[in-house]
Amino acid sequence: MSGTDATPDPTAGSAGADPHTGRPTVAGPATAEPADAEPAYARPSHARPARSAPAPAPAPAPARPSYATLVSAKFAAGALRVFLVVAALFWLLPTLGLLLSSLVSPTDLNSGGWWQVLTAPSRLTADNYERLLANDTITGSLLNTFAIAVPATLLVVVLGAFAGYAFAWLEFPGRDWLFLLVVGLLVVPVQVALIPVSELFGAIGLFETTAGVVLFHTAFGLPFAVFLLRNFFAEIPRELLEAARLDGAGELRLFARVVLPLGAPAIASLGIFEFLWVWNDMLVALVFADSASPPVTVALQQQVRQFGNNIDVLAPGAFLSMAVPLVVFFAFQRQFVSGVMAGAIK
Repeated sequence: MSGTDATPDPTAGSAGADPHTGRPTVAGPATAEPADAEPAYARPSHARPARSAPAPAPAPAPARPSYATLVSAKFAAGALRVFLVVAALFWLLPTLGLLLSSLVSPTDLNSGGWWQVLTAPSRLTADNYERLLANDTITGSLLNTFAIAVPATLLVVVLGAFAGYAFAWLEFPGRDWLFLLVVGLLVVPVQVALIPVSELFGAIGLFETTAGVVLFHTAFGLPFAVFLLRNFFAEIPRELLEAARLDGAGELRLFARVVLPLGAPAIASLGIFEFLWVWNDMLVALVFADSASPPVTVALQQQVRQFGNNIDVLAPGAFLSMAVPLVVFFAFQRQFVSGVMAGAIK
């Protein structure tokens, strides 16, 4: 060992041994950073700064319509309203003429038209209605028409609702083919079935009876009822029916508590249509109804005189028979509109 100590080179690496392998290791030169050096994170970056997106250009202000455009639009809207009002008046003109004719005496009606009361309202009278309601044939025919229209409407609505639900949500063999058969019956005209059904009703004793007329209207009203209600019931969410079944509801309870309330608009629309069809029917009543107790359409036809137009009987009778469907329609107008709109949306 020499007397002078060797000064270690600060740049030289220090030798040592790896504790695991025993091999000598040499540490690299230690590079110390000056104390007053600026931190790396504070050094300015030489990368180009991100360019900000340009501000969107302001939307141009909408052009204000000219005065001529506004005037033409208002004129077009006004012309459309006038056209609709005129079309409605032309549509209601026969009904208005029938009403005024029923309120004019036969003498005044023969001397001029019904429009004369527009300038002479004093000629209006209710004598025609008094004589009509005193006629037992007409009043009895109104009751007979109710006895035919009400049961036929109820049967079509009830049976159509059950069948529509079965075709929509129940599984049974031949369901699709049977539904196609029902749809095919829609194109069968009534005139084709008059003779064979007359022979059938004559064989079983239903010819010239009120029950026979009701059954005929029910049979020919069911295909449309099944088709309409089946398509409406099929739009009910399946999850809703499955939730009701999980709660323990049977098919009958499910039909009464879930399906019928949801299908009320369509059922009301069907009831209005069926009642109007049966009430205004004359062909089936002429063939199958009893001549001793006919409905109002046949009774009015029987009142026609051989040598005269007897407008004093036909006008009030026709307007009275037309008033009942109008009352039914306006009474269920809300349900009818709801059913039509629901069908359009679905």
